[in-house]
Amino acid sequence: MPPRLRLSSAGRISQSFRRQRLLCQYEISVSSRCASTAATATTPAPSVEQMTTSPPPISRHSPTQPPSHRNPEYRRSQLLRQYTSLIRTTPLMVFLQHNNLQSVEWAGIRRELSQAMQKVDEKIASEGRDLPPLAPHIKVQIIQTSIFEVALRIVEYFRPDQGALAAGQPPRAVDPVTQTSAELPPVSGSRDDPTLTHDLSRAAHDAVQHMKGKHELSTLLVGPLAVLSIPQVSPEHMKAALTVLAPKAAGFPQPTRRANPGWHELPVQNGLKKLDLLAARVDGNVFDVDQTKWVGSIEGGMDGLRSQLVTALQSMGSGITSALEGAGKSLYLTLESRRSVLEEEQKGPEEKNES
Repeated sequence: MPPRLRLSSAGRISQSFRRQRLLCQYEISVSSRCASTAATATTPAPSVEQMTTSPPPISRHSPTQPPSHRNPEYRRSQLLRQYTSLIRTTPLMVFLQHNNLQSVEWAGIRRELSQAMQKVDEKIASEGRDLPPLAPHIKVQIIQTSIFEVALRIVEYFRPDQGALAAGQPPRAVDPVTQTSAELPPVSGSRDDPTLTHDLSRAAHDAVQHMKGKHELSTLLVGPLAVLSIPQVSPEHMKAALTVLAPKAAGFPQPTRRANPGWHELPVQNGLKKLDLLAARVDGNVFDVDQTKWVGSIEGGMDGLRSQLVTALQSMGSGITSALEGAGKSLYLTLESRRSVLEEEQKGPEEKNES
């Protein structure tokens, strides 16, 4: 058993604790009195203007975050910003419908897609073409269709008044149909301020609100969708991606088991059966499945398309030149024959007999 303390010693200890507590309380009260007297002695009295004028309102927004129609802290707002940035920076997008793919299936599909894109980059580098590698930036991701549709309308239809910006005036939203400025109450520092034209602003929301459901892709943005994003218009990368994701729908040959055994694994095949090719967006234009196939079937990529364009222009020029030359030659022959006929008519009977 632990040793017991005597009552006399315990009483002495409790008395010492009480004394220390009282002493601390006294010191705290004295220090607070001194501080209050010092503050009253150093703080000047408020002026008449400070007493008559009302204090400025306390800003509810962070100085680094402008007022927004949509709360920037919500996940929907962050997705809207992400989608608008994706649409502005991605000229080539392919839309796919997915039906309850599992995480293992998505992992296998993304693995095969990454390998296919790396092979295309290696092929371009081996040909000596000076193009940046695109494989690290090509991704397939699931999107929220309702938020993506709003992002499409903001990117396509929302145009701030560039004339007002050039004249030094505060920018205002321009209606995409009537091409007129949206008149909003000039409440500075609030979410109704017309000078705010970012993607989450009230001006952007009001300018595209009446265009809901009128975009070309609005009919496709229904149900579970995934987007393949390519940062450049590269038909070679698009063909390789469609060969992995939807070879039957795109009409491209399937990868062989010897060349790509991972593509024939069971999780990958089960996932590919749940993917359907819908459409594509190339440089702001909506392409259907047949037009998407045509973009992927361009040989040599954009360089091959440019060479085909140059060849077509050269053949067109040579055809125009030959047509003009033929018309000139025929006109010359016609005039020469007519001249000879006129000369025969002007000769007299003696000249005709001599001839």
